[in-house]
Amino acid sequence: MMIDEEISSAVNALDKAEKTQVQTGLLSRKFPEMTMDDAYKVQKMWVQKKILTGQKIIGWKIGLTSKAMQYALNIDTPDSGVLLDDMKFSNKATIPAGRFIQPRIEAEIAFVMKSSLSGDITVEDVKNATDYVAASLEILDTRVLRVDPDTGQSRVIVDTISDNAANAGVILGAERHSVDSFDLRRVGAIVSRNNEVEETGLGAGVLGDPILGIVWLAKRMAQYGQKIEPGQIILSGSFIRAIEAYPGSHICADFGDFGNVSVKFGN
Repeated sequence: MMIDEEISSAVNALDKAEKTQVQTGLLSRKFPEMTMDDAYKVQKMWVQKKILTGQKIIGWKIGLTSKAMQYALNIDTPDSGVLLDDMKFSNKATIPAGRFIQPRIEAEIAFVMKSSLSGDITVEDVKNATDYVAASLEILDTRVLRVDPDTGQSRVIVDTISDNAANAGVILGAERHSVDSFDLRRVGAIVSRNNEVEETGLGAGVLGDPILGIVWLAKRMAQYGQKIEPGQIILSGSFIRAIEAYPGSHICADFGDFGNVSVKFGN
């Protein structure tokens, strides 16, 4: 377990990396005994630091829901991060050059809630608490190095959780749907970068059903005295591999009848 001074040190390193656009070293290397509980403490303290500057929580994201990503990090559980109001961008927005360090894009189904959720809930509880669902893109960024240049060590789950689950932005499509209007397991997207198809996938890639991502999140949050609140956006987890968003990239996700969402990155 990390002591308070170590938690604060990790928070300050992340905050400095984000502000200076220079990534910090692997926290898992600096604090080799860091646990997932420690990592969530770092995330929580970093978010609290941002709230003190006037930012507001608008939702949550669920990450590492696909088997491929879990195998890559040698874990068997997803992770989660916090969405803040400065992370929300409009559909078809252009992200200014230099806003992020190494942005990447994931496609997922967003849930917007009308009532709170916490604890040992069911799929039906999620459906009853959902106002609507929509196509979405998540912008990932990495304030922690992906690979340590000296040892070749890759970041692990505690690095990702501490880094607010690599959370950086969210874009929602204009189309809104009731949660029962589509079989979310079969909702998919064709995701292109500069008119070239990069990834395709189906909602079933998220724990078998995106709704199960929300169930997982509510249970995890209850362990830390948190809950999903009305009006919050919940990103249920990506069903595609993350796509690099180089300067000049135009990312478009075609969800068919479910909607479309896109974003551009400035040169």
